[in-house]
Amino acid sequence: MQGKLTIDPSNQIAKVDDRLYSSLIEHLGRAVYDGLYDPENPNSDKNGFRQDVVNAIKDLNIDLVRYPGGNFVSGFNWEDSIGPKDQRPTRLDLAWRSIETNQFGLHEFMKWTKQSGTRPDMAVNLGSRGIDAARNLIEYCNFPGGTYWSDLRKKNGAEEPFNIKTWCLGNEMDGDWQIGHKTAEEYGRLAHETAKVMRLVDPDIDLVVSGSSTREMATFGSWEETVLDHTYDDVDYLSLHRYYDNEENDLHNFLAKSIDFDEFIGGIVAVCDAVKARKHSNKTLSLALDEWNVWYHSHKQDDETAPWQQAPHLLEDHYNFEDALMVGTMLITLLKHADRVKIACLAQLVNVIAPIMTTEQGIWLQSIFFPFMQVSKYGRGIALQPKQTSDTYDSKDFKDVPYLDSIAVYNTDTHEVVVFAENKGEEAMDFSMNLQDFNAQNLVEATQFYGYGIKQTNENQQMKIQPNDQVTLADNSLKTKLAPLSWNMFRIKVTD
Repeated sequence: MQGKLTIDPSNQIAKVDDRLYSSLIEHLGRAVYDGLYDPENPNSDKNGFRQDVVNAIKDLNIDLVRYPGGNFVSGFNWEDSIGPKDQRPTRLDLAWRSIETNQFGLHEFMKWTKQSGTRPDMAVNLGSRGIDAARNLIEYCNFPGGTYWSDLRKKNGAEEPFNIKTWCLGNEMDGDWQIGHKTAEEYGRLAHETAKVMRLVDPDIDLVVSGSSTREMATFGSWEETVLDHTYDDVDYLSLHRYYDNEENDLHNFLAKSIDFDEFIGGIVAVCDAVKARKHSNKTLSLALDEWNVWYHSHKQDDETAPWQQAPHLLEDHYNFEDALMVGTMLITLLKHADRVKIACLAQLVNVIAPIMTTEQGIWLQSIFFPFMQVSKYGRGIALQPKQTSDTYDSKDFKDVPYLDSIAVYNTDTHEVVVFAENKGEEAMDFSMNLQDFNAQNLVEATQFYGYGIKQTNENQQMKIQPNDQVTLADNSLKTKLAPLSWNMFRIKVTD
């Protein structure tokens, strides 16, 4: 089996936005409680923050963290989460039918972001609430002082403004499962008016308006058009969400779903540009893929979980090796769309469909942790348009699927070309790469993530990224073999 990649430094997609490597923390299951926050755990500091979790998150190089949801935000009263902890109310969370104690709230989250080296991406409730709660929240967070809400923030221990600069206008408002679900017309009007008052408080914020929650919605496309008719001039990003599963237990069809992912992003771009043309606008709208992942393993367990518990075990997928390959090929697809996708949040971060899992004793890293960690660490710089040839296969839903999926990123700071390549086939691939005008100097690192059963998970913490010692680099050409079903990375020092 053959795979070839040609890298041309002049064929650039765009500079990769650091926010492409972001995540989501929702008040759902054990994401917050037992995940980020566990005051009784010996691994926690004086704030109750799990330090083993903080260190693992730093390894992932996460930029933004979207909070507090997710579906949770559409029934959330933000005022419940501030002030003395012993005065905060315990509420029913209708989104996930759980008990919310509000012991981890707005101030705790802001302290946690500083400790974890991340930045906040705050969502406002446009389900059960609306304009007034949103304007009060941004005044509380961002206004310097001298007003009711900003002075209340100071009274609660934060003298300086939080200066949160990225805000989501609700969550999945097209879905009937959402508290306060709205039609596109209803939501578009509300989002427009909410954006208007939030910008009056802080003109320097970035706003994300909710697009379709999934491509399978009957309103997909028309929802975006209607919402953007109302909000195109008000917002900076349109959100999109995408999850994949392997319910049919068909490996090759599962991995081929990266084609659907590519088409999904391309379709949303087309809708945005159609609205731009119709409005005769000079603004090109960017995308925020603020939920994406593999999600399906926990469905049966979730159906059997009794309601009205505190921090129940919900959405606790234990990811296997084929899931890691799927996450890898989705990351490559995101880089291929770096010109329009500027924010992307792996959903979620801890315990809930997450790369990091906690126990009372410590943490363990899921299979999907490894490709995300590598791309987040080394996929910084300018994404280059891949020109590749590869053997192909047909699956149940897709034709002419390349066994090779690849992308290159040129980091001008380190003078490295970093290539991510995945072999989706069950045979080894003879892989060659032509760097053309890059003047390759030496191979800095070559790694491979391979050799595990496709259903193997990582509870025993045996998975690891291994070196690839069978690589030759000469005359601007790299040659090696990609192991069957493998995730690979190559770092090459170049001169201009």
